[in-house]
Amino acid sequence: MKISAFHLMPHRELPADFERRYESVWVTPPWWELADARRVGQYYNWTLDELLHAARSGFDGICTNEHHQNAYGFMPSPNLMGSALAKLTQGMNVAIVQMGSTLPTSNPPIRVAEEYGMLDCISGGRLVAGCRWAARWTSTSATASRRWSSASATGRRSPSRSRPGRPARCSPGTAGTTSWPT
Repeated sequence: MKISAFHLMPHRELPADFERRYESVWVTPPWWELADARRVGQYYNWTLDELLHAARSGFDGICTNEHHQNAYGFMPSPNLMGSALAKLTQGMNVAIVQMGSTLPTSNPPIRVAEEYGMLDCISGGRLVAGCRWAARWTSTSATASRRWSSASATGRRSPSRSRPGRPARCSPGTAGTTSWPT
């Protein structure tokens, strides 16, 4: 069994009257009212510090995930955070777990594969790569919705571990994250 630390990177200072003033924390919050760039910069750095602490404390993996414009998680580019963590954890036996970049609605699949390849190289082969085919609000067909609700798609092999001549791939319908570094 592998134990990983997962961080949503939530908004840490919502106003006390948030629930009364705003209809939701999902997609509709007016960030121009709620987010101060200096404070958000601190949130990003605190998140990196907290995940680095988890790595130093012996977790098997440290996880980031893609979230856009909501108060419970605003990390729109987990690969940026993953690259910082890959560098900060060099020499540690901890996996860099990318729990997902949304495909294909917001990220070109080849670009995600290239970035995962970079992360795997920077981390020295410690990448555990995952990808999602769509977020619930972008799923318009029953098939896409079923895919989302059944845990979406995750990476089979990280790019540097693919057998020669065989590309790394994502497989729809696979639950969990595979290809744990050995």
